[in-house]
Amino acid sequence: MTAASAPPRRAFAVWWKDLERWVIPTSLLLRQALPPGWQRVRLRDLLRQADARMKAEPDTEYKMAGVKWYGEGVFHRETVRGDGMSANHVAPLVPGALIYNRLFAWKASFAVVPPELGDCFVSNEFPQFVTDSHRLLPDYLYLFCTRETTVRAVSAASTGSAAVSRNRFKEEQFLGFEIALPPLKEQAAIVARWRERKRQIAAARARIEKLEGTLPGIVYRGLGTPPPLADKPVGKCFALPWKELERWSFNYLSRARQGLLGFAKSKFPIVPLGEHLIETMNGYCIKPVAGPTPHKMLKLNALAAAGLDLTKSKFIKIPDKIAERFSIRKGDLFICRSVGSYDHVAKCALAKDDAPSFVFPDTIIRARFKDSLLSEYVGEVIQTPLGRAFFQSNARTAVGMWKIGAEDIGNFPIPLPPVLVQREIMARVQKGRAEIARERETAARLTREIAAEVEALILGEKKLDRGLTNRISSRRSYRA
Repeated sequence: MTAASAPPRRAFAVWWKDLERWVIPTSLLLRQALPPGWQRVRLRDLLRQADARMKAEPDTEYKMAGVKWYGEGVFHRETVRGDGMSANHVAPLVPGALIYNRLFAWKASFAVVPPELGDCFVSNEFPQFVTDSHRLLPDYLYLFCTRETTVRAVSAASTGSAAVSRNRFKEEQFLGFEIALPPLKEQAAIVARWRERKRQIAAARARIEKLEGTLPGIVYRGLGTPPPLADKPVGKCFALPWKELERWSFNYLSRARQGLLGFAKSKFPIVPLGEHLIETMNGYCIKPVAGPTPHKMLKLNALAAAGLDLTKSKFIKIPDKIAERFSIRKGDLFICRSVGSYDHVAKCALAKDDAPSFVFPDTIIRARFKDSLLSEYVGEVIQTPLGRAFFQSNARTAVGMWKIGAEDIGNFPIPLPPVLVQREIMARVQKGRAEIARERETAARLTREIAAEVEALILGEKKLDRGLTNRISSRRSYRA
């Protein structure tokens, strides 16, 4: 029996004197039997680190790049002069090389450098590695690095000061990892299978985006409101009489020229939302605790268009009186009032059920309405481009935060159809949201399936169809 075919050990013993770090190396995570023709190889035998560093010149501009979290690719981050950098040296990106973020490798911050970013640079925190093209494909290495088991090993091998969250995954640790290496044609077939499934996921997400784009039109047609002229170009200069000048803000004035100050036309009366409000209330401010505790605080990302997502929450410790005051009732509408992203101003979500053990934070406003308005109708109207534009035009900014207040919610101009018409509009919207939910589930299922499939393929636990492998091999031979 060879070492490659030996069955994996479920337990092993190590002397304390030989224990340098409490980390299970990948060599022990890859001890399952491998298919014929596969090898276990350390990455240092397959990679060459690209180390073409250069000193940053003070009067030269550099297009600096970064690596997104969760394996989502490389991006152009900013363009800065050499004298404005915190780093003394930069390195040019190498198209086709594997790159990772030393500080956030534990968040699967790996990518393959795309050709279009070949004119960008990175700091020392982004090491790059060129593969031996006769033995290892860069995309196969990327799949290995972003699989769940590898990411756990990366997290365990990252070192530094946990107090300031500066755990770095150093190159020597990375090069010490072992990879289960199939022949090149099988690597190519696995990568092709992954790309095929990614295209399916992208198609499902494109359908979701298209469906979401139809929802505002449902609201506009139901209210007899013309859609905004969002694509209308804004003039570089224009004249306006003083008597028509409500606010001295270019953002406000340019949006006014595009018709993006909220609802101004409808076949129904347009009234201030405040006339139909029972109350608005800012949320509660308290630091989270480790938990578990009887109460939870919503996070800002709990605000989802389809409804309040209670899974996005954290444990807090508060008296029952506070919990009762800031609790969540069915029909409550929650509106983002303070956020760092302009695009998230007035993002809102409806509570579909009572949730007495949950409270909402001070970055969110809770709104409750009279019987003349359905809260779900108000939420959908606010989420249209016209609705969000009103709040974005009136948002104030300070220290990087965009803010709206209860006064802005009260002043929001909302078309007021009879409740029966509101129900009819909502029925059509909810039909669209149900279709979006089905597409989201399809995308989520495909994402889970591809993760499990890639894991099994890389470990050699699953074999691809031989026909696909042969077709990929033939294409490579033809291109060669």
